[in-house]
Amino acid sequence: MRTGESVLSRAIRIFDAFSPDEKVLQVSEIARRTGLHIATASRLIAELVSHGLLERGPDREVRVGMRMWELASRASLTLSLRDAAMPYLEDLHAVVGHHAQLGVRDGDDVLFLERLTARDAVVNYSRIAGRLPLHISSSGLVLLAYGPPELQERVLARPLEQHTDRTITTAERLRATLAEIRRQGFVVTPGHVHPDAAGVAVPVRDGLQEVVAALSVIVPNDGRAPAQVPALLAAARGVSRSLSASPVVAARR
Repeated sequence: MRTGESVLSRAIRIFDAFSPDEKVLQVSEIARRTGLHIATASRLIAELVSHGLLERGPDREVRVGMRMWELASRASLTLSLRDAAMPYLEDLHAVVGHHAQLGVRDGDDVLFLERLTARDAVVNYSRIAGRLPLHISSSGLVLLAYGPPELQERVLARPLEQHTDRTITTAERLRATLAEIRRQGFVVTPGHVHPDAAGVAVPVRDGLQEVVAALSVIVPNDGRAPAQVPALLAAARGVSRSLSASPVVAARR
């Protein structure tokens, strides 16, 4: 167990044990993932349950509680941004007929705030509250391109995770891609996350013209993805106008 660690830090590790694919865990599994002694994990989980931040199921399994969802929904950036984007995201989804999504940068990842999909839509690995490394997805590349120079250099300096043979895995190619995004104002990523899917993304700016989000669609990788750019740009302008009336804080650095 880590020494000198606060109770809050241990509680955060417990929440970090959950993932979009694993929303329900046993106490023993939480202890294993967090590195906490099982007695310590049990005690902290019981206290978090008492506050409604975690919930127990009929077989003593543990999941994130409704109280945590309630508190998280008050986050000013995500709430204001999602509210401003939803009408345009819905229109975009109706036009595209596959996936339309909204993402923000959180650290070195893109975090997806919303995703609209359809029954027969192409495969898509992103999900609401899910993350992907910035260099992999179209949304992440847009956010990286308009991010601070120190972020770009940090990402460029480390090994780049690969999902397919089209994923950007070299610093030279990534640097050129980021420059191209800033030049043309959008990016198309055919087969970067899945061979059958292509991502198209554009930046969303607030009232101060700061890039605070990325608007993207995921469509079949059939060579027609660039045709979605005009609809995306129009939707992003609409979101930006809404944000200009009620500015949100810039994306977290």
